[in-house]
Amino acid sequence: MDQSQSNGTFCSVLKLNTSGHVKPDAFLNKCVFVTGPGDAISLSENSPSSFPIAFRSRDDSALSPERLDLDRRGLEECPLLEGMGRLRLLNFQHNLITHIHNLSHLRHLAFLDLYDNHISQMSGISALASLRVLMLGKNRIQRICSLDNLTKLDVLDLHGNQISQIENLSHLSELRVLNLAGNCISRVDNLQGLDSLTEINLRRNCISTVTEVDQLPCLQRLFLSCNSITSFDELACLGESCSLYELTLDGNPVALETWYKQAALRCVLQLRQLDMKRVTEEERRMACVTARKEDEKKRESHKQAMHKEKRRLAIRNAALQWEGVRACLELPAQNGAKEEISPEASPAHSPAQTNGLALEPSPDELLEAGGVNLQSLSLSDSHLAELDGETLRLFGLGALEALERGWGVQTAGAVTVIAFRYIHFDAIVPTLPRIRVKFPNLSHLIFLETNVSRLPQLAALAQVRRLDQLTIHPEGNPVVSLSLWRSFLIYRLHHFNLHKINNLEVTMNDMISAERLFGTLGHIAATETPRCRLLVLLEESRKRQLQFLLEGRGRRAGLSPEELRDNGKLLGEGLSRALFNYPSRDCCNVGAESPEVKCGAVMEQYIQAQVQRTSDTNLKRESLHKLWPSMFMEMVRDCVLEMRDRPAFRQACLNRLSTQGK
Repeated sequence: MDQSQSNGTFCSVLKLNTSGHVKPDAFLNKCVFVTGPGDAISLSENSPSSFPIAFRSRDDSALSPERLDLDRRGLEECPLLEGMGRLRLLNFQHNLITHIHNLSHLRHLAFLDLYDNHISQMSGISALASLRVLMLGKNRIQRICSLDNLTKLDVLDLHGNQISQIENLSHLSELRVLNLAGNCISRVDNLQGLDSLTEINLRRNCISTVTEVDQLPCLQRLFLSCNSITSFDELACLGESCSLYELTLDGNPVALETWYKQAALRCVLQLRQLDMKRVTEEERRMACVTARKEDEKKRESHKQAMHKEKRRLAIRNAALQWEGVRACLELPAQNGAKEEISPEASPAHSPAQTNGLALEPSPDELLEAGGVNLQSLSLSDSHLAELDGETLRLFGLGALEALERGWGVQTAGAVTVIAFRYIHFDAIVPTLPRIRVKFPNLSHLIFLETNVSRLPQLAALAQVRRLDQLTIHPEGNPVVSLSLWRSFLIYRLHHFNLHKINNLEVTMNDMISAERLFGTLGHIAATETPRCRLLVLLEESRKRQLQFLLEGRGRRAGLSPEELRDNGKLLGEGLSRALFNYPSRDCCNVGAESPEVKCGAVMEQYIQAQVQRTSDTNLKRESLHKLWPSMFMEMVRDCVLEMRDRPAFRQACLNRLSTQGK
């Protein structure tokens, strides 16, 4: 064989098709390709297998017994490699091979390169147990398979194929490099068991989610350029990897964000290279600081989420407890039963209607939490007390305990609104005097589902003072359905100078109308009520003033009752208005016996005692009347007998007087 043959020229006649590929039927009895010093391929027309046959001279085989290079030979099939069982490296690059055949006898083969062929299936390599490097890039493979026996595999290159899923790799515990670039993979998973893997190339796929990377203990380099990753949430597992130090994400939508680099360094703190650029210590330090802040933010967010859930359950249980109390007291239900009750989920989304006028704000706006200064004061399974800026919200009976806590002067002074919900109004009444003292700047009270059902209950609000605005929502407060409730409230709380009731302005006409409706009634009550009764009804701070006035020392001569009533400086809220009173009651336990029942029982016992005393006195009088004649006769007889001996009687009297003197 001459030098031209050894340089790769054809040494016999052959025919080429129009594409330049070798046609097997174009060979004569022997067609030889010179592939290197002494390497040749021969095809016989009479070969029963119709496979090309590769052969080498004895000298050339001795010179390079472990390597065979059949690059760019136009091969459509793997040739029969007669007498080459010692091969360790076999190169079939840039051919037209469609199936892998005739390699099962190569027991020592460690490197197989089939790059740039037409292979569609990975069958035919399962017997190559010694294989360390498998190059199948730029083929037509659609599925990873036939690797069960290749446990010694160190490098697997499947780039440029049509693979859509990572699979059948978990047994390759010695695999270090995996190249799946340029495929159709959409999700990174099924990486368990690849304990030696140090590098994965997944460029130019369709990946949107990455998982299980943190289960690769030796992974150092991960290439994800030119995919479809839009958020670092899809890369969360990278933050759990302790060995990853090189990462590429360029060409993904997430890399277009202005905060991309900082976010990548926060995600993987130990990165040394990002998108083939070295990460500086300053960048790493800034990323660490940002990561700590992000962690604190997440913890705070989680804490807020937990508190929000506890708050929701507390309000829901308070609502259910309120419904139970209302059912026990046979109070009218409002708007039917609620499946899920919370200040954020009010039964009505539209503003409530009162006397044809829109009542704003709605319960959502009144009691909805969300201020930046939200502070939980008391939280349990059935009640909630929270301070949101200037608004104090109380849900459930137990929330009233928050009014007894130690309030700082500045904090209490900042409260201007108190909202009550799911608390019986009679339980709120005893706290009103304390509210007046504890919150000096209070200007607005809100009652929602508190069962304000009678006009006298509204009079209890006179204990608060200094109110500018009052909201009694129709939901859970039947008194709002009464036509005169607003007029009564204006008349009774005239000294408050209320500006708004249920968000409606209180006008001069409203005050005149209220005076006409209830003024005469109040005057009659003031003039006809007995003095002792007035002292009982009026609060202690007014008793001395009333006593002073009734004795005439506090009024000018000729001062009429009308002038006395109109003299606000003398009696503050006015005597006639004060008579419309709702006494303070200890109603903290709404389900217990009501104060009216207790008072009635006491009065009944008192009357019964008086009747009994009268009856006993009458019986004694009748008995005395019957016994008196005989008693009188005995008394006269005793006196006559005693005075019959006058000297003895006088001496006895003297002795008795002397004894008493001693």
